[in-house]
Amino acid sequence: MTTKRLYQGTGPGPITTDGCAVDYYAMLTPNGEPELIHAAIPEGAAILELGAGTGRITHSLLALGHEVVAVDESPEMLEHIKGAETVRSPIETLALPRKFDVVLLMSFVIETADDGLRAAFLRTCREHVADDGCVILQRKAPEWYDTIQPFEQVTDDGRIVRMTNLSHPEPGLLSATMEYTVGERRWTHFFVSRRLEDDFLEQALNEAGLTMSGFLEGDRGWVRAVPR
Repeated sequence: MTTKRLYQGTGPGPITTDGCAVDYYAMLTPNGEPELIHAAIPEGAAILELGAGTGRITHSLLALGHEVVAVDESPEMLEHIKGAETVRSPIETLALPRKFDVVLLMSFVIETADDGLRAAFLRTCREHVADDGCVILQRKAPEWYDTIQPFEQVTDDGRIVRMTNLSHPEPGLLSATMEYTVGERRWTHFFVSRRLEDDFLEQALNEAGLTMSGFLEGDRGWVRAVPR
């Protein structure tokens, strides 16, 4: 599957190749993720953040005392990041001359419906994590795919978030369109994602030279992996 078939985005301002609206993402704030990560890794750990976007998580990790190298393919996203070293690169082709205590792959990037791309993401994680380090992945808990329905919600800061056009094009796949409205501005983001059962993900990790070593929370959405 091509990126164009898996992701599409519309709306004002720059839109990344995977359909994300830079101006919208720049408005978002953390929701406990930096503290969760910080509690699961060593103090002062050096972090490689893959798909860092506009730095929603980056800036808090810096404030918590971590060195962060933030990677994103979009120069418009990286322009919003302050205080961290930034690297413009696709995740799948990243080749830095160093390894890190922690490699982060968040925002459900691992759930791409392109199995070859997922394998490349995990190889990048393995190639950049220290032998005594860890990789932290964020996915939807598999059960989420059984219960998710179209919805509309208004956030505390007044943003309107909708999920529409939900379907299952193949077993294990979900396609949907997210709509984000802020005042007069509206963005859409179509995506196709794959349900990652524990055994499926473990096999993918093993093929990349990693193994699952636990979860950061009870819902199994945050996965910790270590080199084999």
